[in-house]
Amino acid sequence: MKQEWKVSDDASGQRLDKFLRKRLESVPLSHLYKLVRTKKVRVNGARAQIDALLAAGDVITVHGARDDKPPEIAPVATQAQDFQIIYEDEAILVCNKPAGLAIHPGSGITGDTLVDQARAYLERQGLRVPEGEFKPSPAHRLDRDTSGVVVVSKTRQAMVRLTEIFTAGEAHKQYLALAKGRFQKERGSIDLRLSEHQQTANSKEQRGVNMQDALTHWKKLAGGPEATLLEVEIETGRTHQIRRHLAAIGHAVVGDSKHGDFTFNRQCARTYGLKRMFLHSLQLSIAHPMTKKQLIFRAPLPRELEEVLPKAGIKWSPPADS
Repeated sequence: MKQEWKVSDDASGQRLDKFLRKRLESVPLSHLYKLVRTKKVRVNGARAQIDALLAAGDVITVHGARDDKPPEIAPVATQAQDFQIIYEDEAILVCNKPAGLAIHPGSGITGDTLVDQARAYLERQGLRVPEGEFKPSPAHRLDRDTSGVVVVSKTRQAMVRLTEIFTAGEAHKQYLALAKGRFQKERGSIDLRLSEHQQTANSKEQRGVNMQDALTHWKKLAGGPEATLLEVEIETGRTHQIRRHLAAIGHAVVGDSKHGDFTFNRQCARTYGLKRMFLHSLQLSIAHPMTKKQLIFRAPLPRELEEVLPKAGIKWSPPADS
């Protein structure tokens, strides 16, 4: 059996073994190495090393490999699109994600996710990704119950650069949060290390709990009798950072079912009509991954959260230029 692929611009720069593993997922890695050793894998007709870096236009030929992977089912043309589009170009798709829509599939996640819906949308626009190529994916996290700005990478090169940007803390994130209680100060910072969220039990046993630096800045926008609207910025991107930090200082995010005040949450549900966590990713400032142009993406506060504010005795409206 002969299989052949031509390396696209998006797939260039990969090692040969990584390229093959994406296209022959059911073939054991040991067998792939054997195919290379026995000269059954050719690059542009010549023998190649397993760690060879591929260039755009290279032709990869494999003889004797069986791939029993079933054909991938194409997304349904009528698949739901719960997110709104803030911005789109050839490299990125910027979405306004609603609360309740998970970013990725995972444990306990049922139904569509943002990655499913974004890929279906892009396919309907004519972006068909060949088997084994990079598939559009979100470049950063946002909690399932948090709404707001999410950037989806449409190409591998964009994803690589965005990953570098977010890891280096070069993206400027701004959130709106309704916090329990009243704040005496107008602004402040929370510099409190947080335990690694996904540390394994084996790692904890060997190294102890891994504590990570975390820094959150908050500014008071408006206050009510029992809750305060905050503008929040984070310099680090720890899991549930805003929620854990505000809870640690006694001002949990209203509606937070994991880190919040459950009794107060029930009271707010009754008196404010709040049916979700009041945390929204309002704005993201970031350099474009390809052009390096500085961009600002903004997602307006959802109506279901805006309607809660007057019920909570908070007088606030978004700036006119938002």
